Amino acid sequence: MDGTQILILGLGLEAPWVLKDQHLNTAVSPHRVDLYVETERGSLYPCPACGKACPAHDFAEKTWRHLNFFQHHCYLHAHVPRTKCPEHGVKRIEVPWARQGSDFTLLFEKAAMSLVKKMPVLAVSRQLEISDKQWDGVLPTLPQRRCTTLSGERPLAEESVPCPFHA
Repeated sequence: MDGTQILILGLGLEAPWVLKDQHLNTAVSPHRVDLYVETERGSLYPCPACGKACPAHDFAEKTWRHLNFFQHHCYLHAHVPRTKCPEHGVKRIEVPWARQGSDFTLLFEKAAMSLVKKMPVLAVSRQLEISDKQWDGVLPTLPQRRCTTLSGERPLAEESVPCPFHA
């Protein structure tokens, strides 16, 4: 098994998704691994509304923060299609590795949630090397609790938005 196959298995990629390229950038700090995922040319995609196999209408470049690869930050890049369904029109598909609208993969969010259950959010932020603004994208997936502040200086979210970090 070569390195590409290991990455494909680790990411859980299945057709029509393929790992097209990977790059380790040691010129930046922290070092980063960029993984580029594409779909097979001519693939059909399920319409988000009805599930019918439809052709792609167009693609948009999206990037998600993934779990670290050893000590390196890891980012997943993909051209995500919108389908052209005869019944429902043009709609963006959901990718299997992330929630719609999230900047993190599901595995990254799961790791963040498990750490938040055991550690203060500031410690989790430092360990995962994400800012308090980036937590906003993870908030909808976390348990419902009242939020005060992240660091005492700025509210993490509006008062009406629940927060898992403070009881």
